[in-house]
Amino acid sequence: MKFGIVTFPGSNCDVDALHAVTDQLGQTAVSLWHRDHDTQDCDVLILPGGFSYGDALRAGAIARFSPIMREVVAHAERGAPVIGICNGFQILCESHLLPGALMRNAGLQFVCDWVHLRVEGAAPLYLSGYAPGQVLRIPVAHGEGRFAADDATLDALEQQGQVVFRYCDADGTVSDAANPNGAMRNIAGITNAAGNVLGMMPHPERAVESLLGSVDGLPLFESLLARVGA
Repeated sequence: MKFGIVTFPGSNCDVDALHAVTDQLGQTAVSLWHRDHDTQDCDVLILPGGFSYGDALRAGAIARFSPIMREVVAHAERGAPVIGICNGFQILCESHLLPGALMRNAGLQFVCDWVHLRVEGAAPLYLSGYAPGQVLRIPVAHGEGRFAADDATLDALEQQGQVVFRYCDADGTVSDAANPNGAMRNIAGITNAAGNVLGMMPHPERAVESLLGSVDGLPLFESLLARVGA
């Protein structure tokens, strides 16, 4: 399976994503520059975290106009997998590949910490390596990670099983105290209605080996490999 890692000016987690899929997953990956018009026949595209264009406007609002995003949208519309992590999640929302928006954290403080996530939803492409309700330990690092949407959109996401990760306590209890950014309904990750586009604020690529403190992010990539690489 071939991954494409998109780098925007300001990306700083592209190497982490490359390490996760090549060194830990054992797959082929290429780096894609934001000005590229070719995704080099990649099976999966990853928009990594960072500060695209310095987050000079709204995070991701400028990156959505990079030439590569035309190819990312076409890739998603063909039903192929696209993962947006942190700043990549913001870009997917700004590009309307995912609903909602990422707002400034409640408390207006940058958060860099470990959090717990509860596996929710029905997205086998990304979740088949996890048990329903499993609690994960994954790091976050962001200043604009508060997922927000109107009530109708939130209800639709819930009803269609598109909420795939929710911030929780270590025992799986969803609480305000476990919510690092004030995200509505403790939402940490969602998919599109088709289930092939995933956006999440926590960083699974930073939790793929015990040396990093957790391997809870690795099953996400292994789920993809099982479904797409089979």
